[in-house]
Amino acid sequence: MRAMPATQPRASLETIGCRLNQSETAVLAAQLKRQGYRLVEAGEATDLLVLNTCSVTESAEKDCRYLIRRTLRQSPRAFIAVTGCYAQTGVHTLAQLPGVDLIVGTEYKMDLPSYLPPPQALQKNPGVRVIHTRSIDQKNFVLPCTGESDNTRAALKIQDGCNFMCAFCQIPFARGRERSRLLLDAVREAEELAVRGHRELVLTGVNLGRYSQDGAGLVELIQALEGVAGVDRIRISSIEPTTIPDALLDYMATSTKLCRYLHVPVQSGDDSVLAAMNRRYRVKEYVELVGRIVARIPDIGLGTDVLVGFPGEGEAQFANTVRLVSELPFSYFHVFSYSRRPGTAAARMTGSVHPATIKARWRTLTDLSKQKRLVFHQRQIGQVSRVLFEAREPDGRWPGLTSQFTRVVVTSEVDLTNSLRDVVITGASETQAFGRLVDAVVPTERVRVL
Repeated sequence: MRAMPATQPRASLETIGCRLNQSETAVLAAQLKRQGYRLVEAGEATDLLVLNTCSVTESAEKDCRYLIRRTLRQSPRAFIAVTGCYAQTGVHTLAQLPGVDLIVGTEYKMDLPSYLPPPQALQKNPGVRVIHTRSIDQKNFVLPCTGESDNTRAALKIQDGCNFMCAFCQIPFARGRERSRLLLDAVREAEELAVRGHRELVLTGVNLGRYSQDGAGLVELIQALEGVAGVDRIRISSIEPTTIPDALLDYMATSTKLCRYLHVPVQSGDDSVLAAMNRRYRVKEYVELVGRIVARIPDIGLGTDVLVGFPGEGEAQFANTVRLVSELPFSYFHVFSYSRRPGTAAARMTGSVHPATIKARWRTLTDLSKQKRLVFHQRQIGQVSRVLFEAREPDGRWPGLTSQFTRVVVTSEVDLTNSLRDVVITGASETQAFGRLVDAVVPTERVRVL
């Protein structure tokens, strides 16, 4: 087949799924840039597509297949390289898709660029090449370089894999058993990210609370990262409820850099469903945990995940979930519809829920989440929050995030990009809060500092 033009080849990267996938894509992008590729925006004409896939839901897998077809319609000669969870669990399906040149499973994911032809000799393969193993190394790891990110916040991968084996989840099969990043390597990347101007680090992983490396746990890692010059904030992404020690809560309550924010999946508010899901807690234990969290950190932003339509979830079980998430002080929740995943324990269960019922339950909880978020935002009116601002929006306003993960927008003629500023919250909606810079507040106005 004819090779690509001798100009600098273009590379496009697409990510489907979680923040961990996004952080890994950033590292792959940095490696491709080093090799001589010119990175272009997703959806533009390209010579190479690297697709980092997800297999959590059937919808995510459909998105993978759609993006491959879309790229080939626009760039018929583009080299298509697929990695990520779907490349591990659905390798045989992906190998049948027309136009796919390379499939790289989890074991070799971060080495994907080394399996590509040299940039100036990039051309489509006559058939698909598969780099895949059923087993995945369980050793603690390092990453090859620092990820490319153009956001104020940068994701920092510290952990991978999971041992928990929830009945609905393919992640243990897609990513393997739990393992942690070497502490010094995480600090090394944090230092490089800080030099590039990233003031907030978002810790990512499959099961963050299980981080363990040479006697250091999550709290010790956070303490090490707080010592990195230029890092003003550290945010914990989703963390399992049974992995949150009181020591982490105590540290969050006193730290000036660790964000007062936790996202703690509950999945269901019914004990029989939790047992069928093989979750490691029951409703009473989860409620007690939330009580300890709020007692130590009253102003915390608290999110959760809820899964509707799990096999055996009847009206009574769903009502228990609605009751629980209504009563607990969540600032929002993500609602997921159950999707049967081949190879999981749930795939063999009876008592499937009708798709129309799942859709209705999803809508009920999504509407409730909007109400909870509005109330959370309204409670902040009159308070002063520290906001890390991002790039200016097309409408001229400046968006940013508080420690509690509240999105705040202000109007200002001053360039606020990547700056931390005090903002008094003046209004609220379901999606965001509104405010103005404290130095623009009338001196006589009384505000309460958050």
